[in-house]
Amino acid sequence: MATLTIVGAGMMGSALCVPLAERGHEVRLVGTPLDREIIDALDAKRPHPKMKVALPPAVRTFHAEQMVEALRGAQFVALGVSSAGIDWACQHVAPRITKEHSVFMITKGMRFDGTRLHVFPDVFEAALPEALRGVVRPAAVAGPCIAGELARRVPTCVLLTGRDMAMLKRTAAVLRTDYYHVWPDDDVVGVEACAALKNAYAMGVAFAAGLHEKHDGAAGSVAMHNYESAVFAQALYEMRLIVRAVGGEVSSVAGLAGAGDLDVTNNGGRTGRFGRLLGRGLTVPEAIEKMEGATLECLAILAQMREATVAMRARGELAAGTVPLLDHMAAVALDGEAVDMPFDRFFGAGAEPRP
Repeated sequence: MATLTIVGAGMMGSALCVPLAERGHEVRLVGTPLDREIIDALDAKRPHPKMKVALPPAVRTFHAEQMVEALRGAQFVALGVSSAGIDWACQHVAPRITKEHSVFMITKGMRFDGTRLHVFPDVFEAALPEALRGVVRPAAVAGPCIAGELARRVPTCVLLTGRDMAMLKRTAAVLRTDYYHVWPDDDVVGVEACAALKNAYAMGVAFAAGLHEKHDGAAGSVAMHNYESAVFAQALYEMRLIVRAVGGEVSSVAGLAGAGDLDVTNNGGRTGRFGRLLGRGLTVPEAIEKMEGATLECLAILAQMREATVAMRARGELAAGTVPLLDHMAAVALDGEAVDMPFDRFFGAGAEPRP
């Protein structure tokens, strides 16, 4: 059995404690400075305040200032902070990593540095002590996983991606249970790009359900499923273009990290709920208020991608007009424009020829 330290007591980091503890591993859950109420509740043996699920009694909990103690002797370190917390993790966790640690990330997102996009495992590796860069190769978990379902032991399939296949196989074997199924995958750029992009695209797919509700439609076989499916297909079309442009394998878009995670995020994730609210005609501030403090990573990735696609077009990596859905979602979420799906420009119809 192994000792694992999970940093970040939000829903996904906490949910991962369940299969790990049930495998018999020693599991330590460290809250960030924003997780104090969660750790206090778990210390008092109350259910997780957001998931409404009690964690296994064997899980040990730590506040952020107890980080050194929580990392001591751990073979595996998992980063479960939100995408907005990656800088905090780089500042406060990365300096404490040693060569004895195998690191994997639950955090999903990409970072645009003004020139190029970088996946989070590379962002975190760059923050490690210089002697560990290229030695400790951070991996990442990606794929369709609703935290509340994993914590309730719903069968779940995910990928573990990274550049060190031996480490991936070793870590996957530690994580795997009879309901948490983990497959190693070495397409770290493609998998992680998909994991980040689906947080944006699920919002656009969910517009359909909101538009149906706006017109007093009831759930059923006749709704706006045609609209939703077309947007889903366009999302995958655009994800393939972007994944290719950033150097990933296009095949990852059709797998768990792409199509699989897009489906689950639309139907059961926060981004899907947010998109439905926008489809109903709520303004962005009104929709954010309705979300009651839920982290909306779709807004961060849309802001990053709006800047990144400008640079990608300038370098000739992405033809103008090829990502109309991404452009429209950014206009709705970042500029407050009304939902008006540009179907006539889908599937390359609006692309400008390359010079």
